[in-house]
Amino acid sequence: MKKLLIFVLAFAAMQLNAQDLTHYKQIVKELSSLKYQGRGYARDGANKAGKYLEKEFIKAGVDEVVCQPFTIDINTFCGRMKLWADGKKLTPGVDYSMREYSPGIHGTFPVYHVDTVNFDPEKMYADLAKPEYANCLVVCEFWFAYRHGKDFSRLQSNECPNAGVINTWTSPIKFYKAYGHRVAEKPIIWMTPEAIEGVETIRANIDNKFLKDYELFNVIAKVEGRKHDSCYVFTAHYDHLGNLGRRVYYAGTNDNASGTATIVTLAAYYAKNRPEYDMYFIAFSGEDANLRGSEFYAKNPIVPLEQIKYLFNIDMIGDNNPVQYCEVSDEGMRGFALFEQINNEKHHFKGLNRGELAANSDHYPFATRHVPCIFLENQEGDAFQYYHTIFDTYENAVFDSYGPVFRLVRDFVERY
Repeated sequence: MKKLLIFVLAFAAMQLNAQDLTHYKQIVKELSSLKYQGRGYARDGANKAGKYLEKEFIKAGVDEVVCQPFTIDINTFCGRMKLWADGKKLTPGVDYSMREYSPGIHGTFPVYHVDTVNFDPEKMYADLAKPEYANCLVVCEFWFAYRHGKDFSRLQSNECPNAGVINTWTSPIKFYKAYGHRVAEKPIIWMTPEAIEGVETIRANIDNKFLKDYELFNVIAKVEGRKHDSCYVFTAHYDHLGNLGRRVYYAGTNDNASGTATIVTLAAYYAKNRPEYDMYFIAFSGEDANLRGSEFYAKNPIVPLEQIKYLFNIDMIGDNNPVQYCEVSDEGMRGFALFEQINNEKHHFKGLNRGELAANSDHYPFATRHVPCIFLENQEGDAFQYYHTIFDTYENAVFDSYGPVFRLVRDFVERY
């Protein structure tokens, strides 16, 4: 009888874990779908995803859900997105993307290739003054231009007669939103070296649309504990990059449907296992727009920040690196030894790789306000290469890190 009881309990535990993983995958797949158009700031993608999460938290059994509105200014590309190189049509998201603060660009343009081997900025600007390069697009490798920033700065203004800049970036091509709160004077196109090599003429028909005071919201769920003087906070951002033209969208499965689904399943766990302290689960919008949602919340918290015992920011864990990357605030270091101890005891991961604190996700506005917090992101696995590309899809997702992250966070809360 005793052996049978042990077997039944073990089987029940396995079923619970399987059910959690199934629920987790359902949320990840839903958020990655065409319906939400990459959860961006056009076509209402982010806000549709936020409404879905509000319903998911309610279904999870939380005690309260609040939507916290805020606004941003953001540049978008949801219209025409067509580009030809010497008559060959290029594919957005594969051959090229746009810098997030670029205006649209329309017309046919000569191409000037920067000589990076024998680079001479004076000769470059003298060449650009020649009639054959009037209104041209200047091509240069991104990191070379970055290292010689002062020499290239005039290309971004109307001081120079070029039409814009093409920066080459190795495939898979990236796309960002962090600095999209403005529109620059000239477009910057990111392109793979193969797509632009030897090209003499570019024809472009690309639209941008600047959204002023665009309304977004954070989704805040609460599970009441037995004590209310302190709380734990679990965060993840649910927004992503949205569209690059009318047909291309960035699914953002790893970044960050993976983390968002985690905090929903954590909410479901604590709704069924009543905690000692209040638990808050915050799905932030506006993270890809330079942490705008978490910064707004940190300035307008619904509970005082000093009541937070510990905050867990979960971002991009849809991967399989057996070593878990993390960043920890100064105040959070009081608990990091316990994180390492638990991990060493239970072998959730082979190790924890702690990096320097950076403004790279939603923990940062809290870290700068002296909140004890940790950022968990599974870097350098098989899915990490697709970060901020159109290939960050459900089909390319890996789910190995979900279980270890879930259990590590749960075990820490039990013992902290």
